[in-house]
Parts: sequence; structure tokens; C-alpha cells
Amino acid sequence: DALVKVREQLEKEAGAGSAGGSAPKEEGAGAKPSAADAEFDGKTPAQIAKIMKKRAEKAEKAAKKAAAKAAKKGLGGVPASVKSSYLSVLAHRSGAGPGAAASCAADLMRQSASRRKPKVAKGMRDYLPAQMSVRQVAFESIRAVFRKHGAVEIDTPVMELKETLTGKYGEDTKLIYDLADQGGEVLALRYDLTVPFARFLALNSVGKIKRFHIGKVYRRDQPQMAKGRYREFYQCDFDIAGNYASMVPDAECVTVACEILSGLPVGNFMVKVNHRKLLDAVLEVSGVDSGMFRTICSAVDKLDKEPWEAVKKEMIVKGITAGTADNIGKLVMRKAGCGDPFPLIKELEDEPAFGAHGGAKKALGELRTMFEYLDAMGTLKFVSFDMSLARGLDYYTGVIYEAVCVEEGTQVGSIGGGGRYD
Repeated sequence: DALVKVREQLEKEAGAGSAGGSAPKEEGAGAKPSAADAEFDGKTPAQIAKIMKKRAEKAEKAAKKAAAKAAKKGLGGVPASVKSSYLSVLAHRSGAGPGAAASCAADLMRQSASRRKPKVAKGMRDYLPAQMSVRQVAFESIRAVFRKHGAVEIDTPVMELKETLTGKYGEDTKLIYDLADQGGEVLALRYDLTVPFARFLALNSVGKIKRFHIGKVYRRDQPQMAKGRYREFYQCDFDIAGNYASMVPDAECVTVACEILSGLPVGNFMVKVNHRKLLDAVLEVSGVDSGMFRTICSAVDKLDKEPWEAVKKEMIVKGITAGTADNIGKLVMRKAGCGDPFPLIKELEDEPAFGAHGGAKKALGELRTMFEYLDAMGTLKFVSFDMSLARGLDYYTGVIYEAVCVEEGTQVGSIGGGGRYD
């Protein structure tokens, strides 16, 4: 930035000199000797050359030091001494006057400015041909599973009206990328493919559809490259809209996820399952006010990343007592192993607090039905009933699930998720 500023200033001065400056006087035309000429009276050419060389080296060293200091400070003016020293060096080396030295300096500055180091925006990346080939194979495998289940493909704009997206993602709303107002519409980049699909259904009067959509989404999150968390990434969505027999679509969506991950070389995985109404019942019987359900759910959702004590502390900060947090912990810390959820369901049904709670009883019944369907579909072996799963998005109303990679040595963690949103 300092070099660019000097360049612009020098170009301006060089232009002024050529436009309005007087022509240089020729020798013998009455020109007066300068102070510099008088300084070298009586010295041999070799002595003068030696003096000028030392001065040039000293000036060049001072210029580099001052330029480095200015660059370290960031934006700002460049000391006049730097410019003067820089010009004196150029003038001596070229044997030209100040105007030519300024022009030469401008050329050098222009070349330096053009050598800016390129970079990719934070949280984003380039994909090389070999990586694109891997992606293409993965997408073809995923599309094949979607089509096997009778889904059709759609697409929606990467931008949506901001009002369409806000209020759907809970605390994650702050991660939406806002766009500058253009033509009177306040827009934002899509955060996921689910809310645009709900808008698509309403706008196109679609009553019943199995659809899939593969497209890029954007989140202004703190990127963690090693864990596969980027600000720009692809989502591969499968949704079923319409009226169906209870828990049939939910079981099919989980089965689709299991079939996709079984067909890709991601290693061992499991699908955690819970129910939003069951989680709401946990909070209610523990003494949490209904207006705080979603904010406490967002804390519970961190149990797969943080220890219970850290989650408990966050709950207390958000406004509940330590005793209430402990009551929540006794319930949400329960989980069943893959393929065997029924003992935990029976245990929860026998809980006095749950036995008298209508919402919990209905949720447990729906989970039991879905697990029976998954067993019939051959995918229950991948599924774990996990009471700590909360999913941070506000639009879920029933069963929720999240696929996680459990291959030894991997750091990726969550690789997919979903749920019912009536």
C-alpha cells in the first residue's frame, strides 16, 4: 500500500513537470552552478564516483528500512525523506534529472503493485481436476439412490429474499450472508436447501412430491478446514412433501441416508435419532419455561462436542438454575447402541414423569413405529437412539436425525442431518 501511494504521488509530480515545467537549460546558457557542483570542486572523477556510490548505498538502505516500517504500519503516508532518498538513488543511477527519476520510480512501483499474491476467500477453496473427478463419482452415486426412491430433481436460486430465510435457523440466523440492497430487494445467500424448498412448494402450489436438490450453500461460520467445515459447500437434499402414513416418510429419509453412506467410502458411520417433542417434554418436566425451549435446545445440541459441565454452564448463563440443568442432564445423557433402541424406549415409557406427559408418550410411540420400519428396511443397524441430539434449526417439529462418521482417526464428525418440519 505504501508503494502504491508513492507511485501515485510520483506519477502526479512527473505529469506536472512535463505539462507545466520549464525546459532544462543547456550548458553555457547562463546556468548557475549548483551547491552540489561546488561541493565536488577540486576532486578527481574517481573520488566523486566513490562519494556518490556510498551516498547511493546509504540512501537505498534508508529507503528500504523506511518502506518496511511504513508497510508494517499499514495504510498511511510515506515519509518525504524516503521519497527523496529513493529519487536521488534513481537519479544517480540513471544519470537523469528529477523528472525522469520520478517516471522511472512510477514504473517500478507499478510493476511491484501488480505482483500481489493471490488468495482464496476465507473458508472457501479451489477444486482441482482430480478432486472434481472424485466429486462427480460421489454425486452420481448419491443421485442413483435418490432416483431409486422415486425422487425428481429441482433447482432454486442461490439468492433468496432475506425475509424468506430469517427466523428459521435459531441462533444460526447470524451466519446468513447478507447481500447489498439491489433494486429495492434485500437479498441473502441461501443457508441451506430446505427453506428454499418450502418457498418453492408454496410458490408453485406443489402438494405432493419427492424431490432431491444438489447445490451450494453459504454460511458465515468460523471455518475448520481439518474437520470439513467450510463457508461454501454442497448439500445433497432429499425431501418428501405431502400426506402419508405415520412415520413412513421419516423412515424412508433415514434409509436413504444410510444407503448413500453405505455406498460411499466414508468408513464407519451411524445415524443418531431423537424427537423434538420428546426433547420439549424433557425440558418441560425439568422446569424450563416454554419460551426458553429453543435456546436451551441449542445448548443441548453441543453435547457431542463439549463435556456436560460446559453445556450445563451455558444453560445457567442462559437463565435456568443449576438444579434444572441437572434434571435435564439426567434425561438427555441417555442413548442406545446402534440397532437396539427398544430397551431405551421402554425405559423412558416407564419413567413416571414421561408416563403422565402426553407429548412424550406420543413422541415415543412415533419413534417406536419408525424404528420398526427401519428394521424392516434393513437399516436399523446403522441407527442409534440418542436423547442428546437436538439439531439447532428452529423449523423441526418431529423426528430429527444426524449422520456422523465414527471411523477411527477421522476428525470430520457430522456429515449430514435432517428431520420432520410440518
